[in-house]
Amino acid sequence: MDVNYYKDGVLPFAALVMVEVCNVGMVTLSKAAMTSGMSNFSFVVYYNALGTFILFLYYIFHRYRSRGTPLTFSLLLKFFFLGLLGICLEQICAIAGIKYSSPTLAMAMGNLIPGFTFLLAVIFRMEKLALRSTSSQAKIIGTLVSISGAFVVTFYKGPPVFEASSSFKTSLQQNLAQMSNWVLGGLLLTITCLSSATWNIFQAAIVKEYPEKMTLVFFSCFFGTIQCAVISLIAERNVSSWALQSRIRVIAVIYGAISGSVIRNSVLAWCLQKKGPVYVALFKPLGTAIAVVMAIIFLGEIPHLGSMIGSIVIAFGFYSVIWGQAKERVIDGDSVHCLESSTQKTPLLQNT
Repeated sequence: MDVNYYKDGVLPFAALVMVEVCNVGMVTLSKAAMTSGMSNFSFVVYYNALGTFILFLYYIFHRYRSRGTPLTFSLLLKFFFLGLLGICLEQICAIAGIKYSSPTLAMAMGNLIPGFTFLLAVIFRMEKLALRSTSSQAKIIGTLVSISGAFVVTFYKGPPVFEASSSFKTSLQQNLAQMSNWVLGGLLLTITCLSSATWNIFQAAIVKEYPEKMTLVFFSCFFGTIQCAVISLIAERNVSSWALQSRIRVIAVIYGAISGSVIRNSVLAWCLQKKGPVYVALFKPLGTAIAVVMAIIFLGEIPHLGSMIGSIVIAFGFYSVIWGQAKERVIDGDSVHCLESSTQKTPLLQNT
C-alpha cells in the first residue's frame, strides 16, 4: 500500500514540481538568448530538433527490444495534431510572447491553463459539474477569477514595485525594455495557454487509446518540429538570427532540448495517464513565484504592480478551483464508504 501511495501520489507530485522548475529555467534562458539577438523562431526549431533526435535514439532502442503496438494512419494523424497544438502553436506563441514581454508575465499567464483545462474537461465530460454543489460553484468562480487576473496582468503593467540601483540596471535590462510590448506578449501567451489546455485534453484521451507514451512523445515532437521549421523558415529570413554565435544561445538550445522536449513532454504524458489533465494543469501557478525570483536574479527584471496584482488574483482563483476539487474528492470518498457499509449490512438483514 505504501508503494502504491508513493507511485500514484508522491511521484507524480514531485515530477510535476520538477517540470515547473525546468520550465522556469527554460523561459529565463530563452529570454536571455533572444536578448542576445537570437530569433524566437530559430530557438524553437533548434531545441525541438535536438530534442527529437534524442527521443529518436530512445525510440529505436525501444523498438529493437519490443515491437510494441503497431502504428496506424489514424494514430499518426492524431500525433500530427498533438505536434501542431503542443509543439508548433504553443511553443512558437510562448517564445514570441516571452520575447515581447517577460518571463514573469509568461509564468503568471500560465496560471490560466488550469482554468482553460477545467472548462474543456467539462465540455468533453472529463470533469463533472453540478451547478448546485458548492464544489462546482467554487471551481466556476475560481476559473472566472483566474481569467480576470490574466486580463489585469495583460492590460495593466503599472509602475515598478521597487527602484533598482544604478549598478543593478545593466545593459541587458535596457535591451529587455526595448523589446517589451506588454499587450502583444500577453495576447500571445493567452493563445499559448488555450493551446496548452487543449493539448492536455487531447493527449489525455490519446494516452488511454495508445499507452506507449514514449512513442507518442517522439512522433508528436517529430511532427511539431517539422511544422515549426516550415513556419520559421517563412517568418524568419535573417541569416544572422539563426547563427549560434554566443555561448548563451548554445546553452539555451541544449537546455531547452533536454528539459523542454524530452523531460517535460515525457513526464506530462505519464502524469496525464496517471492523474488526468486537470491535475497536471493545477501545477502551473507554482512556476510564477520561481519565475519572479529567477527573472530578478538572472535578467535584472523589475516586477511591476500590474503583474503582482494580477498574479495574486489568478492565484486566488487557482486555489478556489483546488478547494472545489478537494471537496469533491471528500464527497466521493464518503459516498464510496457509505456504499461499502450498506453492502456489508445487507446480508445480515437478509439472514435476519
